[in-house]
Amino acid sequence: MEAFRRLSRNRLALVSLAVIALISALAVFAPWVTRYSYDAQDIAQRLQPPSWDHWMGTDTLGRDLYSRIVYGARMSLAVGLSTALFALLLGTATGAIAGFFGGWIDRILMRVVDIFYIFPSLLLAILLMLLLGRGFLGILLGIGMTAWVTQARLVRAQVLQARELSYVEAAKALGVSDLAVIVRHILPNIWGPIVVSLTVQIPANIMTESFLSFIGLGLQPPFSSWGTLASEGFRAMKSFPHLIVFPGGVLFVTMLAFNYLGDGVRDLLDPRSQANV
Repeated sequence: MEAFRRLSRNRLALVSLAVIALISALAVFAPWVTRYSYDAQDIAQRLQPPSWDHWMGTDTLGRDLYSRIVYGARMSLAVGLSTALFALLLGTATGAIAGFFGGWIDRILMRVVDIFYIFPSLLLAILLMLLLGRGFLGILLGIGMTAWVTQARLVRAQVLQARELSYVEAAKALGVSDLAVIVRHILPNIWGPIVVSLTVQIPANIMTESFLSFIGLGLQPPFSSWGTLASEGFRAMKSFPHLIVFPGGVLFVTMLAFNYLGDGVRDLLDPRSQANV
């Protein structure tokens, strides 16, 4: 409750949290908040502007754009969250082991991190998706394998500092196993930067997936994400601007909300800001 009270003082962060919660609720309850199926075609109603029957108009195949955006939120948010969690688990495990044990283990793991780090992230994601396919698994591994290296470096730096503190030395002296020291003593005390990194990683991964979908490397039809919808709308935006305005606008608002929420969480977990409360 105290954390939420401090967060509530940041109005932009609170509004951003409400926006993300609303978009997430729409995605979860998509069948109950849409009047049409996301893949229901009605050629007689193709390329209709926004109206009472179709709040955001229809696309080139007569599909309701609002329904496709709501269902697209499922895929975009699922990709952003799952890839961020994948990068979080792999990066945290790698960074924690490298930072805690040091020596040759640290050198080997960090050389692996450096190998992934030198490749352009988008190029590596594209190559992995071409190898693994354009399904959800391909996108998960394609984006996740490019995002975990930053998390690994962050966690390693935090663990290198934490392992020298007195409570870690006391735990070792009491015979606590290395795994227990990492999981029970170190990670709970460095979770602040990790959480902030997660709030940044989710929108970054959503944007990466949207870009890949925009260039035709996203999910296969009939499934779609916001990037897929933006790609479809880009081709006809001069004559039918609603096809790009609505999916692009929702994507922009979501990215903005995550960024402001990340700033609020960072300030919340910053000891210097807490000292001024």
